[in-house]
Amino acid sequence: MVVKCNSFGITGMDGYRVEIEASMQNGLPAFDMVGLPDAAVRESRNRVRSALKNCGFRFPSAHITLNLAPADIKKEGPIYDLPIMVSLLRLTGQITTDISDCAFIGELSLSGEVRGINGVLPMVIKARECGINNMYVPLANASEAAVVDGIKIYPVSDIVQLKKLLCGEEQISPALPVKNSINKTPGFIPDFSQVKGQYEAKRALEIAAAGGHNILLIGPPGSGKSMLAKRLPSILPDMTFEEMIETTKIHSIAGTLMNDGLVSIRPFRSPHHTMTAAGLGGGGTGAIKPGEVSLAHNGVLFLDELPEFSRATLEVLRQPIEDASITISRSGQNCTYPCSIMVIAAMNPCPCGYYGDPTHNCTCSETKIKRYLNRVSGPLLDRFDIHVEVPPVKFEELRNTEQTENSAEIKKRVDNARKIQRERFKGISLCNAKINAEQFQKICIIDKEAENTLKNAFESLGLTARAYDKVLKVARTIADLEQSEVIRSDHVLEAVQYRSLDRKYWQGVPLDDLNG
Repeated sequence: MVVKCNSFGITGMDGYRVEIEASMQNGLPAFDMVGLPDAAVRESRNRVRSALKNCGFRFPSAHITLNLAPADIKKEGPIYDLPIMVSLLRLTGQITTDISDCAFIGELSLSGEVRGINGVLPMVIKARECGINNMYVPLANASEAAVVDGIKIYPVSDIVQLKKLLCGEEQISPALPVKNSINKTPGFIPDFSQVKGQYEAKRALEIAAAGGHNILLIGPPGSGKSMLAKRLPSILPDMTFEEMIETTKIHSIAGTLMNDGLVSIRPFRSPHHTMTAAGLGGGGTGAIKPGEVSLAHNGVLFLDELPEFSRATLEVLRQPIEDASITISRSGQNCTYPCSIMVIAAMNPCPCGYYGDPTHNCTCSETKIKRYLNRVSGPLLDRFDIHVEVPPVKFEELRNTEQTENSAEIKKRVDNARKIQRERFKGISLCNAKINAEQFQKICIIDKEAENTLKNAFESLGLTARAYDKVLKVARTIADLEQSEVIRSDHVLEAVQYRSLDRKYWQGVPLDDLNG
């Protein structure tokens, strides 16, 4: 006799169907499992046996063979405990209900409780595509799973309850998605009204938010670089439903979901500078897990103390920043994760931090400064659309009690600029920072005066072709903020200003000239 039970697994960003086949023959008691199970799946035998016995169910004393099909894909994790248990109960006749349109996922404790698992959302989406009508998931994952329409989600707390549900002895209503699932952060909420001074930096961040541009902040310690960066999410546009679904899938797979239902607030990831290349890009020894660049998808990746990251770690960013996706290959596995992110980085101008500071003397030699700055490669530096200096805040600005502009007011201008971009790209989820070569000439229209200004800047600053594109894209965003269809000379001048720090810090200008 062979019984079958539906379940699902995860490969990359997507789920796939797993059919669990159970067979029982006479002979010495044994429990064989085939279908490329990993160690966690093989250990299901012990968890399922103990759970059944501790809950009063009969465990078959026979030779049991379990096959996890398709047999050519490695099965990982404890997610198959629940369907394996259901297969054994059907095999022994303790459950006789037809479960062909049902699917099961969940980990079991030794006492029979059903524990939460990672990656539920992509598995439920795949189950709906496969025509599954009913899905039984751990109670802890019910809110996450219920956001998918077209499939009934039944939360299960233990195997006794599951057996009663399948046998019709108990009935529960399918789980419903949690309404208003936005997590309100208690206590201190970062807002731009709390930032004293730094008007140029706040203007640059507004432009970055309006166009989705990457931005680099350079300044001495204590000037407010991290404080400014942490307030960037407060002026970003609200997430669309499609962005929420895709972001939640990534965090579900990684096991980093912090609230019920969808991720509805743009992620802000701030990895420490000791982060490895695999931690930033993704990978792992078993299943390929998303890294920080993917966990920040549709949000912000903040790299504080940029030169302190290892060179190998930083170079991981070069391709994902351009392509908005990252492909990871590990021993026969290949996985592509999305990473449409805004990168904001902060750094000191020298090892001691006070080069160019009018109130402190820099103690670093020219050689030390150059060596420190060269930790950030030219190609990576070129991928930051905006470079802005964050000077020390003056005492008068700190003591100023006048109310400064708050995040809500800035966000209105950002939303208006993004609305123009949505209409421009006609439903495609793009912003000015993602303008491709085909769209470039049609969208970045400049007048004659602006063209002459751009030409002079290109020649005097020694801009690369990529930097030329970045300047025009930033100028396009500045024009959008002013509701202008054509890029004017003043828009180009402001955009060029955000590239001039290259010459000061990285292009070998003598220090005496700069200090003077």
